[in-house]
Amino acid sequence: MVESLEPVKFYYDFKSPFTYLAYDSALALEQTHRIKLRFIPHAFDFKAMGGTLEERDERSWRKVRYMYADARRFANERGLVVRGPQKLFDSNLALMSGLFADRQRRLRDYARKVFELFFKRELDIENFEALAKVMGEYGLDANAFRAYSRSDGPRDLKAAFDEGERDGVFGVPMFIVDREPFWGNDRIAWVAKKLDMMGLRREHATEVKR
Repeated sequence: MVESLEPVKFYYDFKSPFTYLAYDSALALEQTHRIKLRFIPHAFDFKAMGGTLEERDERSWRKVRYMYADARRFANERGLVVRGPQKLFDSNLALMSGLFADRQRRLRDYARKVFELFFKRELDIENFEALAKVMGEYGLDANAFRAYSRSDGPRDLKAAFDEGERDGVFGVPMFIVDREPFWGNDRIAWVAKKLDMMGLRREHATEVKR
């Protein structure tokens, strides 16, 4: 008998440090609860951080510096490295690579590596060849991705962005559980409580750690 799994949307962006911090904990929810995560790309809006580098005033820069200080605090607890990017990256190509990897059922390990390398400042997510190198580590065909990025990829990415608008997504990471939104890496415990209320906890599963 096939197990019935509740769909949970997980909106992500590779340039979001808090999505990186939420990633493994999000995956762990599938072990503790009868759910199936659906990964949906959603480009982080730099307007929330005061706009472009040239547009930011000192107040905006204080906010950005504090945000990355918080990210490093969370990361240090987990043994992860989070370094602030040295420019404002366009993540659309990388997000299309996520959609492509998901089609091939290789997203989970691939995405983790993209996050890791990006926040170590070892991966340019705007560069096709850099992404192709990571893809090769996980058995993904870079030439097939190049064709996808020039054909169905932009359409699929727009469809994902449009779905995020319909779901009212304003930032990442965001979980949508039974139409209820949960925003931030530090909301995963609340996601777990929501799933518990829905009777979805697996027998003998332990509490989810953030």
